[in-house]
Amino acid sequence: MSKIKIKSLFSIIAAKLTLFLSKKFLKGGSNFPGKVALKFDNSILKTITKNYKVIMITGTNGKTTTTSMIYNILKEAGLDVITNNTGANMLPGITSCFIDNYKFGNSKERYAVIEVDEANLKFITKHLNPWSITITNLFRDQLDRYGEVYTTLSKIMEGVTLVPETKLILNGDESLLGELKLPNPTTYFGFGLSPTNEKVIDINSDAKFCKFCKTNYEYNFVSYNHLGDFYCPSCGYKRPELKYTLTNVLDITSENSLVEFNNKEFNVTQSGVYNIYNALCAYAITKELGIDDKVIYNSLNKQESSFGRQEVINIEGKEVKIILVKNPAGYNQAIDTLCLSKDTLSVAFLLNDNYADGRDVSWIWDVNFEKLAGLDINDVFISGERMYDMAIRLKTAGISVEKFKIDGEFSNLTENIKSSTGNKIYILATYTAMINYRKYLHSKGYIKKLW
Repeated sequence: MSKIKIKSLFSIIAAKLTLFLSKKFLKGGSNFPGKVALKFDNSILKTITKNYKVIMITGTNGKTTTTSMIYNILKEAGLDVITNNTGANMLPGITSCFIDNYKFGNSKERYAVIEVDEANLKFITKHLNPWSITITNLFRDQLDRYGEVYTTLSKIMEGVTLVPETKLILNGDESLLGELKLPNPTTYFGFGLSPTNEKVIDINSDAKFCKFCKTNYEYNFVSYNHLGDFYCPSCGYKRPELKYTLTNVLDITSENSLVEFNNKEFNVTQSGVYNIYNALCAYAITKELGIDDKVIYNSLNKQESSFGRQEVINIEGKEVKIILVKNPAGYNQAIDTLCLSKDTLSVAFLLNDNYADGRDVSWIWDVNFEKLAGLDINDVFISGERMYDMAIRLKTAGISVEKFKIDGEFSNLTENIKSSTGNKIYILATYTAMINYRKYLHSKGYIKKLW
């Protein structure tokens, strides 16, 4: 047995032991076992991903939900498939996922649907050649870590250029993803029409200028933020030809969307235009894999929310929906979803500024909270490490301060939810606030499955 094989063997065994102990005693361990494996063999990913057809999902918004949709469709099709459903999307977490599912001597072809952090793609493609890479979209997010959207694209391209034969399945409505001049076979999905009939992008939208000549884009229609049927009136750069499209919107509610992809009807069980994009992306990828429309329909029709992504929790008879919000584009989509509700509601705003959220919270001033001022809101709960910043922003947006209940303790937030006037409460939370509050709810028995 060669030195490399021995090193890999020790790496796998040590990581599997760590994984077992982490699950048994710590009820977690999605990253640490991968770190252990990489200490023994920093190229272990190459060994443990053999025989896998790997589908990678990256981009700013929608990675977790899209990954879940694709995984469930492939399961519905009867395929042997794994995924990193805990959201651990950096090199150690992805390594842990493959280690957890590694079987000695198994040579059968399997599928892996893997969510990948934008800045970590290059560390993954260094060791394996995925079947496909998908980029969902590019928005300003964690500016202290990623910088502007052009920097995020550059980080992703560092990973893509390492695998020139990998199929790219890209959002054609994202102006940054057209004419990439790469050797990779490339397919685009996008909207064939706008659910909102907008033609002018908001002043705070990202990527407003042509990436070639810096002229302001014009649009045949806008879907949201800077996504849509764009074109440059100066140099002629425009949206690429789409293979998979949203061809009709039959109904959009605060609970679901009934739509047509390539003239076939599908029910998207999570609300919001952004989830139509997620479902269209999943449709495009699984059609490229040859999955039948009926299988896709059946799977999407029973798709459940991933943790913190419109997840519904019952707290003493109150219907609590947690929505992850992490940047202006996603937050505005969450607010648009609330605006679809015909019922009175209560809203909790949880704002943190930890590393995973982004230290700079000034981005909340680019969110259109003013839309909420016209809604019938019973209670406004505000929590998190930067709760007073959020309170000032909401006051400035015209929301009545008499409805504010500001408290940094999860126990008090939960009691406020229990005693709220209405029975439906939306929680809009940044990443670590969502994770920590879910842990609290899990400790109190309101959530059975933490991950």
